[in-house]
Amino acid sequence: MKNIKINEEKCIHCGLCITDCVSSCIGFDKNNFPEMKEENRCISCGHCMSICPTGALSFNDKNPDELEKVNYDDILGLIKSRRSVRQYKEEEIPAETLQKLKEMLPYIPTGCNSHALHFSIVEKKSVMDVIRKKVNDLLLKTMSYKALSPLMNKFSRYKDSFLNGEDVIFRNAPHMIVVSSPLTAPCANIDPIIALSYIELYAQHLGLGTCWCGFAEICIKMFPELCEILEIPSGYKPVYAMLLGIPSIKYQRVIAPEDYKISEIREIKEKDSCIFCKIKRFVTNFLR
Repeated sequence: MKNIKINEEKCIHCGLCITDCVSSCIGFDKNNFPEMKEENRCISCGHCMSICPTGALSFNDKNPDELEKVNYDDILGLIKSRRSVRQYKEEEIPAETLQKLKEMLPYIPTGCNSHALHFSIVEKKSVMDVIRKKVNDLLLKTMSYKALSPLMNKFSRYKDSFLNGEDVIFRNAPHMIVVSSPLTAPCANIDPIIALSYIELYAQHLGLGTCWCGFAEICIKMFPELCEILEIPSGYKPVYAMLLGIPSIKYQRVIAPEDYKISEIREIKEKDSCIFCKIKRFVTNFLR
């Protein structure tokens, strides 16, 4: 079960939890208090609880007063405080701040110390606006072809939003970074992800907001003309995209994430697996 509870004495009806909800599953009730409208769409990101300025909202019975305050002073605090930002100010990032990001790039680790990555950095909001319109137009055109409907299923739920001119893909971000790698690179699919992870944390340190954008990645791979706009070299594969900008919102506390599974290996436990189990494991290892 996914639920939110509101301390009505603390709630100031600001609506930040609603506007920052990734899945748009929270809305005001008849008394102007937030409530869960569509539980099945909730992805348990915890943004609603993290952004509440008064600690009035509890997600899944977690007490916001017991959560750490956002802290950018140390690396662990930076990691805990990182959030995917989907609300940005209209203004561009200052050139000197973007320069700091670019000066950090050579220090990013890569497999076999291959410095062959290519970074496409959209530095002007006017260029992002052109990309936004082109992507919306291309998606709407592609959606009209029945033969391509299976390919477009991922976007179909947003068709009305596209028609209304909403920026579903790029979230009105003024900047974007796309990392590409040559097909011959020893770790072609991994190095760009490592790079964006470093960029994300350093950007947060600089007071910027980022968002890993799977929709943008799909569009860039689907529409070759976007690769040309982003000046991705021939023989290079665009691996992933990250939105970038100055956040228009401020998170107040870290979230309360679920623990991952951890195997604490302190000794070797011999186990005879059947041949079918080994084959299944082998196949699983190479899926996706």
